[in-house]
Amino acid sequence: MAVLAGCRQDMHNQPKFIPLRSSEFYSDRRSARYPVPGTISRTVSGDLANCSNNASPECQESVIVDKEQLDPNSYYLTGKRGNVYGNDLPGDLPFKTDTPDGRQNILARGQERYTIYCTPCHSQLGDGNGMIVQRGFKRPPSFHVQRLKNAPLGWFYDVISNGFGGMPDYAAQIKPADRWAIAAYIRALQLSQNASETDVAAADRDQLSKPAEQGITIPDTSIISPAVTTPVTPVPDTQPKGNKR
Repeated sequence: MAVLAGCRQDMHNQPKFIPLRSSEFYSDRRSARYPVPGTISRTVSGDLANCSNNASPECQESVIVDKEQLDPNSYYLTGKRGNVYGNDLPGDLPFKTDTPDGRQNILARGQERYTIYCTPCHSQLGDGNGMIVQRGFKRPPSFHVQRLKNAPLGWFYDVISNGFGGMPDYAAQIKPADRWAIAAYIRALQLSQNASETDVAAADRDQLSKPAEQGITIPDTSIISPAVTTPVTPVPDTQPKGNKR
């Protein structure tokens, strides 16, 4: 009888889901479930409708809508439509992409995030010769090879989210909207390093014929030979040597 009394569990074993523990009830064995699609977060702050037309980081930060919890299989969070990578920006970005100013804002945001997270390996030019590569880290491929110039935007988003080869994922460091901004900036970076004269606006083409050094003043000290210096003769020490008393 004493042995049976020692086996009492009372409330020790409860029919509850412990965070991150598997469950036999669901087919995917995950006890943590996504909310029903269409659920609106109670943590929304600010005017979402107005913020969608404002590309400023401050406005983006003010909207705390966890889209990952609402639709994890969306194009916004996967870069895919079904099993195919897309080559366009999703419509629900917190950036306005249908105006020149909006596109400039998203590229500026992408350049900022790219400079912070990507240049150590990929460099500012995107040629894969970043600073840590110069110190022995494995060199990534250049963004300017034909294979990556043909890669869709969704592929770059997926690589940032999940990693690829020797590159780890940056899902914890870079938010989905910023991953799309980086992907857009990579496309602009590819164009900048492989542009032709026809890609330049007609009003700016006359700038191409001007010398690159125009307007740059070379200091005189860099073109005048240094004067011949006269060696200095050391002055002999006339003080008597010895211990002072």
